[in-house]
Amino acid sequence: MSAPPKSRGEPITDRRQLVAYLESGCKPAADWRIGTEHEKFAYRTSDLRPLPYEGPDGIGELLKRLTRYGWDPVEENGNIIALTQGMANITLEPGGQVELSGAPVATLHQTCAEVHTHLRQVKEVGNELGIAMMGLGFQPKWRRDEIPWMPKGRYRIMRDYMPKVGSLGLDMMTRTCTVQVNLDFSSEADMVKKFRVSLALQPIATALFANSPFTEGKPNGFQSYRSHIWTDTDPDRTGDLPFVFEDGFGFERYVDYLLETPMYFVYRDGTYVDAAGQSFRDFLAGRLPALPGEVPLITDWADHLTTAFPEVRLKKYLEMRGADGGPWRRLCALPALWVGLLYDDQALDAAWDLVKGWTQEQRAHLRAEVPRSGLRTAIGDRTVRDVALEVLAIARGGLVRRARNDNWGDDESHFIDTLQAIAESGQSPADELLEKFNGPWGGSVDPVFRDYAY
Repeated sequence: MSAPPKSRGEPITDRRQLVAYLESGCKPAADWRIGTEHEKFAYRTSDLRPLPYEGPDGIGELLKRLTRYGWDPVEENGNIIALTQGMANITLEPGGQVELSGAPVATLHQTCAEVHTHLRQVKEVGNELGIAMMGLGFQPKWRRDEIPWMPKGRYRIMRDYMPKVGSLGLDMMTRTCTVQVNLDFSSEADMVKKFRVSLALQPIATALFANSPFTEGKPNGFQSYRSHIWTDTDPDRTGDLPFVFEDGFGFERYVDYLLETPMYFVYRDGTYVDAAGQSFRDFLAGRLPALPGEVPLITDWADHLTTAFPEVRLKKYLEMRGADGGPWRRLCALPALWVGLLYDDQALDAAWDLVKGWTQEQRAHLRAEVPRSGLRTAIGDRTVRDVALEVLAIARGGLVRRARNDNWGDDESHFIDTLQAIAESGQSPADELLEKFNGPWGGSVDPVFRDYAY
């Protein structure tokens, strides 16, 4: 989640302004950037419990101490709920998951260095407070009612609304973690091609990063329970968006989708106004029940874009949203996968050739089955593992051709290596966790908090 919005910007008087907002993300390839975001679970090392906001070892104190590294605090009702530093943010998810929303950078070397610096900082502060952090897709031990809620206004509104539209939305809010990357496009046509490729291949990323096989201390039967949770969160704002593959798809069609997506809130003068379930179309017409007579500002549209949760999300850039959180190397591998596929024309063409013949039924099958079966999921006469190996070869070639070298002369392709090892072995991160649970961990998930801590 981003830092709290500011209620400003010009009033929206025409639907065309909504389309133009998305169009304004188009930029030449020389200006394309990489923005990596990752969430992690924070917990006390003494009892492995998730952190409350308050207290000497709580999330509030963690954020306060991180300001020593040049982060500026953002407050809501007197509580620090985010930190900013240039174009980077540290924010809180509803259950106290700590997220780094990295600055847009030019190379994978830079985004990986940023992740490393951030993890070093939170580890230094964590050692002082007796807390640690780890990356998994789903909280492996604690029940939903044992997770403290963070004091952010938008989360109160979402918390009240989620149970009305799905059975797992509160789990999504409080017990999941992801890693994602945000990438640019040059034109509407470029956006459409990248959207289609990344949406079709999102289940492949889900399988490679599947890392959430435990619920409340026991195996849950899934490779990525985090991914499964999204299938019963809110059908109005989740899913694999079949219309993206239809003729004529573009910015206008995505605007139509967002106009059909129910609202959560409007931010006005430091306060979140509850508009849950109401229509942005009515807002445009000045008929929003929550703010009668008012029309939206452009910042209200920007906020509304953040309340849709498809597998790939369009803002002024494209967000890849299919991966479980994981250890440090996989935080660098996720952007490497998608940069390699989408930021090189030859790789993008090859990826499109791979998926363009897939039917909607095949794409839906992958979305439904990969959370449970992972790399073993069948697609035609192949498995997801087979497809993953092909996808990784395409991505590696794209990274080699980008030829963005670090100070030692290495290009970006080595960031793919950790995924290559997973695909070649056919063993997902979830398989590795289950092996340890059934072996040296003796049927306990507690060692994951030690062995997989950052």
